[in-house]
Amino acid sequence: MAITPAPKPSSEGVRVAIDRGGTFCDVWAFIPNHLFHAPIPAELLGNADIIPGDEQDGGVQITFKLLSVDPANYDDAPSEGIRRLLQIVKKGAIPRGQLYDTSLIESVRMGTTVATNALLEKKGEPFGLVLTQGFKDMIEIGDQTRPDLFDLSISRKVKMLYKPEDVVQAEERVTLEGWSLDQNAPSAEELIDRAKTVGDDNVVMGVSGEAVRILKPLDIKKMEQDLQQLYDRGLRALAICLLHSYTYPQHERQIGEIARRIGFTQISLSSDLSPAIKVLPRGNSAVIDAYLSPVLRSYVDGFNSHFAGKKAGKRSEFMKSDGGLVSSDKFSGLRAVLSGPAGGFVGSALTAYSPSRARSVVGFDMGGTSTDVSRFSGEFELTFESVVAGVPIACPQLSIETVAAGGGSRLTYKNGMFVVGPESVGAHPGPACYRKGGELAITDANLILGRLIPSQFPRIFGPNADEPLDVEASRTKFESLTQQINASRPGNTPYTVEEVAAGFIKVANEGMSRPMRQITEQRGYAMSSHDLCCFGGAGGQHACAIAAGLGIETVVVPRFSSILSAYGIACASLSAEAALPLSAEVVDNFKTSKTYMEASKRIESLKIEVSKQLQEQGARENEVEFTVTIAAQYDGADTVLQIPFSPSLKNDFIETHLRETSFSSNRKVLMSNIRVRGVGKTFNVTPTDYASGLVEAESSVAPKPVKPSTFNTAYFDTPTGVKEFETPIYVLSQVPVNSQISGPAIIVDSTQTIVVEPSARAIVLKEHVILQLEDISTKSGKQEDEGELSTDPIMLAVFANRFMSIAEQMGHTLQRTSISVSIKERLDFSCSIHGTDGALVANAPHIPVHLGSMQYAVQAQHNHWLGKLRPGDVLLTNHPQWGGTHLPDLTTVTPVFEPGSDTKVLFYVASRGHHSDIGGTGVTSMNPIAKELWEEGVIIDTFKLVSSGKFNEEGIKELFAKVAEKPGCSATRRIDHNLTDLQAAISANVRGINLVNNLFKEFGHKTVLFYMKEIQIIARETIEDFLRKTYDKFDGKPLRASDYMDDGTEIKLEVRINRDDGTATFDWDGTGPQVLGNCNMPIALTYAAIIYCLRSMISPEIPMPLNQGVLDPITNIVPEGSYINPTGVVAISGSTIATQRLVDIILQAFKAAACSQGCASSTGFGSGGKDTSGKVTPGFSYGESLGGGSGAGPSWNGANCVHVHCTNTKLTDTEIFEQRCPMLLVESAIRSGSGGKGKFKGGDGMSKLFEARMPLNFSIVSQRRVFHPRGMEGGENGQRGKNTVYRLNQNLDIKQDGYTEIGVGSNGIAKLQSGDRVKIETPGGGGWGEEGL
Repeated sequence: MAITPAPKPSSEGVRVAIDRGGTFCDVWAFIPNHLFHAPIPAELLGNADIIPGDEQDGGVQITFKLLSVDPANYDDAPSEGIRRLLQIVKKGAIPRGQLYDTSLIESVRMGTTVATNALLEKKGEPFGLVLTQGFKDMIEIGDQTRPDLFDLSISRKVKMLYKPEDVVQAEERVTLEGWSLDQNAPSAEELIDRAKTVGDDNVVMGVSGEAVRILKPLDIKKMEQDLQQLYDRGLRALAICLLHSYTYPQHERQIGEIARRIGFTQISLSSDLSPAIKVLPRGNSAVIDAYLSPVLRSYVDGFNSHFAGKKAGKRSEFMKSDGGLVSSDKFSGLRAVLSGPAGGFVGSALTAYSPSRARSVVGFDMGGTSTDVSRFSGEFELTFESVVAGVPIACPQLSIETVAAGGGSRLTYKNGMFVVGPESVGAHPGPACYRKGGELAITDANLILGRLIPSQFPRIFGPNADEPLDVEASRTKFESLTQQINASRPGNTPYTVEEVAAGFIKVANEGMSRPMRQITEQRGYAMSSHDLCCFGGAGGQHACAIAAGLGIETVVVPRFSSILSAYGIACASLSAEAALPLSAEVVDNFKTSKTYMEASKRIESLKIEVSKQLQEQGARENEVEFTVTIAAQYDGADTVLQIPFSPSLKNDFIETHLRETSFSSNRKVLMSNIRVRGVGKTFNVTPTDYASGLVEAESSVAPKPVKPSTFNTAYFDTPTGVKEFETPIYVLSQVPVNSQISGPAIIVDSTQTIVVEPSARAIVLKEHVILQLEDISTKSGKQEDEGELSTDPIMLAVFANRFMSIAEQMGHTLQRTSISVSIKERLDFSCSIHGTDGALVANAPHIPVHLGSMQYAVQAQHNHWLGKLRPGDVLLTNHPQWGGTHLPDLTTVTPVFEPGSDTKVLFYVASRGHHSDIGGTGVTSMNPIAKELWEEGVIIDTFKLVSSGKFNEEGIKELFAKVAEKPGCSATRRIDHNLTDLQAAISANVRGINLVNNLFKEFGHKTVLFYMKEIQIIARETIEDFLRKTYDKFDGKPLRASDYMDDGTEIKLEVRINRDDGTATFDWDGTGPQVLGNCNMPIALTYAAIIYCLRSMISPEIPMPLNQGVLDPITNIVPEGSYINPTGVVAISGSTIATQRLVDIILQAFKAAACSQGCASSTGFGSGGKDTSGKVTPGFSYGESLGGGSGAGPSWNGANCVHVHCTNTKLTDTEIFEQRCPMLLVESAIRSGSGGKGKFKGGDGMSKLFEARMPLNFSIVSQRRVFHPRGMEGGENGQRGKNTVYRLNQNLDIKQDGYTEIGVGSNGIAKLQSGDRVKIETPGGGGWGEEGL
């Protein structure tokens, strides 16, 4: 380590870096030689370590930990840490409670979870919120998705941080002039000139270079009155977010000035915090900033109140979420939400990344309750849109993934599977070994396996915090759990306690590996090309095993791994940033373009602004380093990449996009935002590049033998099972530099334990321990074809985790490589893995309506092509008689063959994505007026999309083109979108194949195929148990329910349960016949509804894989030719919406929940296509589905404005919608009171009011416009939905101002003229129980 002051003070002081985490507060300090006087008395040193420096360092380093919360001893951990440090510096006791003299402290740097905790615990500052008129519910509605697909209560939906009465609607409105889907779009300058020529001065140039129309100037007087009322109620914080303020911030700034004059002390403008398009994340950013900034200011003031002069040091800086530091007086709530984890990222990046080795590093920070993972390849990668505590925000942050697994993750055995977390035992009572009566956790498993050495832990446990770890408490609980597990497996070889503990470790490691694959493999980076940096209190015990599972050969453990967040904060630099929107095309000759010149001008002004911010915080102007990035994307796409500004910007974007998403396009490349980040150094702690030391140590012919301090019995998972080893223990401070230690071994110091597995070796360097794994390349399925396999609950959990991870990665690939909004943004897709016979093995829960139905499409292809398929074939289907849901959902199926065989299929992978345009007679692929199937677009029973590796582009184009031959039908308007999305689905399947093949290499074909079957058995047995309990609950009586579709067709269900077999018959006899309409449902959707309902009615605490086993105990009797089993002649485009009725009926029969909105209100707008004369004109189509109220239940209120049951797609952001389409969204609101009343109230529906800005077509496919969503157990019904067209009277030659109201019904198409409006009011959910009881 080298510490370089810049500039060096004449009398250097102490430098302190502190990370206040949820459990521990970590302290790192540098004391220059002239202030350090050894020896330090033990009573003053406490648990601190002193690391001597060499002559170049010029001082010593001090590290120690203390509890973040210990009210019996101190009120604030960081100030207590500084008190203890001052005792070491001054060699004298400093009593608590007095003001501490910090004149010897040069700098204090801190990372803190104060903001994160305040957000999670909802302990922020009350604030007012100003939103554009008509959008008062925008933040609460959010993106309308529910966080957990199978949670009927939607309990994890984010709670609002403000009170509804504290929302002010600003009487103002602006929108963009022009629309990007216009294939002949004029420039912004042309639009402004056109307006001026007709005397229209309301079209102006926005900051982004887009033309902005001012529809309504801000009513300043009304705003003054409204804000004064908020102030008079005691509010002092204010968040402001207006539509399109990223490009037209004037109205926000006017409101900000009014608020300052009135006296508000915290004013958060969305246009200042995040000047980028997308109003929802920008609005959430303003909300969080207003909510948390006062809390942070209060914390900083309270921290400084412990010191004389009210300052902790001459400089006081805090870590921001983007990995940079900021002066404490400029620290804000929005920038602080990832303050703590950011320090760990910086620490791992700077200590584990070797510039000379140039190998990317995966950071692995395993704490007590969660694990953070990150990736660093020489530059810090920032993300500008992220989700924090369930809230999407727009703010620069380091890209960090978190998984709920840490040393305190609870260990349980449920449903025949080993389960780790997600619950944590917490710091109190903590794991069983903490002597406070806690439950078993990962820490206990490591202790039982001998991987933790109790004597190395301080005596801080027990009720009086003065006892050591309790090994016997851990063993007693593990013995009890082992007995329980063995009792559930009669006839199998019983587990030992150590095998059970090792099993939980294996399952935990698999769970922690998933986010590491997400940040590497899912982005096109090979995992094997990375090193693993392990840190955090528990990381060293798992690093070798995780690296081996990921194919990583080298693990880097920095010296300060257990306090690396604090050390990373010490290594960080001051940073500041500024941004401006700029919407323009990036052309081929970019350097000579007008856009390049304009961007360069803006960059220079941003650099001046950033440099000023840094100089105000003590950085020197000539030492500021700038990074300039451009937010770039393909025209019409939503994948935005941050690309360094350069003359080669277009090519750089195309190359980066190709690597990240696996495809490129001939579309225009657009830029939307310029961001300048500046870094200024006040002093720099530079970790040593360990590469040369590693080479020197590795080249040593005869490494020095190292004598262990002692030995301990430890257990390790080997290829032949869990084995006992007499394991040497080494104290790190006593191991000479360049020593090599072969595994198994355990290396300890005062704050960490490093486990060296038997197949690894450790090389001890000056500031690092390097773990090198051996024989990674030889790891394969050694048990292939060796005897009979028996079910292992440990491996069941591992494979269930891995299969689901593969399906999720397939989905991520599909999303990345697709181009349509339906798949990429609204996430209307699903991916799955299927066994040899096509039976479902794993289906990532993307869209519930696809659950259970995917396998019928795969099995139809399997049966048709049996013995005829060859490697490299890919099949395409969407036909309802072949397992399809509705025609827009195109399914690609890829068979995978046994190595060396051209005929034997081992398994299938499949991807299904919704195409918003497949031709037909409708505006979008959701055709409200179709009567027969041919009217709805392309129909494919089976088609070889790829044959022996060759993509049949001409063949698929021909299939889509044939649609136009039918009467009144148009072909798809965007065949390029269809082709790209099909290629994306093929890429997703290839991804799945490669990942399953990796499983074959790791475990062997026989083992993988065996567990494909076994996890289906787990699902089957879970359902059988649930059905027996249901039988008892209802005394064996049949369960009956019925309901009506809006066309009057009755759907009837009777469920008969056989308790002895644990089976059930779902009998739909009595259901009405198929109709000439679009809501007939293919039989596959009845299976989808059943599998969804069964999973939703089973406790989420019970682990249950989603696969064919769920349906094995079910007999499904569906009358042929009925509404829910049509013959393949009638239309079905609305079937996925209609399936909501099946779910409502099943839940009614089981008395599980009241009816939800029973709809998804598929709304479409478009233009172009074939007119009545047969002429085809270019145009556009836009569609999305709308949420409504969810049904109440026995213990919960329904949720407002959410997608329910069968779907879970996102709303398009209002600003994106208005940028792309010639439409205005006038209102987006909650339909207050539309939920049914009851003991528990049904959720409210949504109201959306659209206005056409040019002639276009509108379509709606919906339900529950005739029949109410029913309440249950005395609860009232929810209100029906309503679809209305408002014709502008002047368009009807009616002289009276205003609109003429026309009802549309459940399904319909209407032609709109400019100024006409459409209002969609979605249904509320039913109530539960009688009100007042």
